[in-house]
Amino acid sequence: MLAKLEMLIALAREQHFGRAAQSLGITQPSLSTGIKQLEDHLGVQLVRRGSRFGGLTPEGQRALHWARQIVGDARRLREEMRFSREGLAGNLRLAVIPTALTWASRLAAGFSARHPNVDFTILSRTSEDILAMLENLEIDAGLSYLDNEPLGRVSTAFLYREVYTLVCAPDHPLASRETVDWGDLDGTRLCLLTPDMQNRRIINHAFMQAGIAPVAKMESNSTVVLVSHVASGGWVTILPEDMAAFLAGGKDLAIIPIRQSGESPAVGLVAAFQEPHTPVLQALLDEAHKISVD
Repeated sequence: MLAKLEMLIALAREQHFGRAAQSLGITQPSLSTGIKQLEDHLGVQLVRRGSRFGGLTPEGQRALHWARQIVGDARRLREEMRFSREGLAGNLRLAVIPTALTWASRLAAGFSARHPNVDFTILSRTSEDILAMLENLEIDAGLSYLDNEPLGRVSTAFLYREVYTLVCAPDHPLASRETVDWGDLDGTRLCLLTPDMQNRRIINHAFMQAGIAPVAKMESNSTVVLVSHVASGGWVTILPEDMAAFLAGGKDLAIIPIRQSGESPAVGLVAAFQEPHTPVLQALLDEAHKISVD
């Protein structure tokens, strides 16, 4: 039954029989058979079928809610039993907003030093992707914004506040300034993260509060690409101070703090709400509290 519930979760996530089967490492006929057997067992139609996947029926949506809960509980049970045998062990899957990747490394390094039998898989994703992946049981936790857009029912552990800096060439007109205002950036040749990133929405809002409509002539979902463009000359970008220091370190680039109006966005660890958390996840939340900086 658990395997068939996982099939339903994968199908709802991928919205395609072939991709769902591939994600599970099974054939498409095996997936179709498993879903049909689940429907026969429950006595309802879960999936609208046609020439292609047509979505879940209302009964399928309700079954999906229970499937996520049952599969999640089963995984937590296995984690509890493994902890009783082996202590903290296994693999922690993290999805992280691009601007928090240096903090993800800091969190994983501290945790691994205390718990060497736990491995990490760290993925770069948007804040919206992180919430969807938590819901679909694709990850154990994420690093994302805590107070800028709705999170839903999750457990959180604050890490830091995102303070922004301008990154530019040393011969840029603003490079000699000790600090800059958002209004000073009007007309600069901006390269920024793509609009699907919450960081970009935060930056757009800061510009609009300053009465500026920002125009990014180059966009990317990679902070490395942004700094590479700045290093090539003519461009400027805006990054959190920690990420700017890491990417621009050792390069002939200037980093200038941007004066903030109001409180900066909070970033932290987010995980699906559980009572109690698995020992591994609870240890990760505890580690986040230890390294947090207010």
